Amino acid sequence: MPLATVLAVIRISRRQADVYRGYRRRVGRSILLGLEFLVAGDIIRTVAVAPTYASVGVLAVIVGIRTFLSFSLELKITVQWPWQRPVAEADD
Repeated sequence: MPLATVLAVIRISRRQADVYRGYRRRVGRSILLGLEFLVAGDIIRTVAVAPTYASVGVLAVIVGIRTFLSFSLELKITVQWPWQRPVAEADD
């Protein structure tokens, strides 16, 4: 997120258009990446420790919640459903 902020400040100082949308996209993508690492860490922790039905159930709930969060955040970032054709974007 600090990189996204620095890039936004640079773009604002250069008076480029649509700085907010790019900033929002970069911050959202970094949050999505963090969620992916958290899910991977939970899976590794569950597999590394003796897995019980309770721990696997808790893992399933955590992964479900984080998947929903990732899905809804991706929808907010791209403003379209994931299965729709991507709209041509300018490179960031």
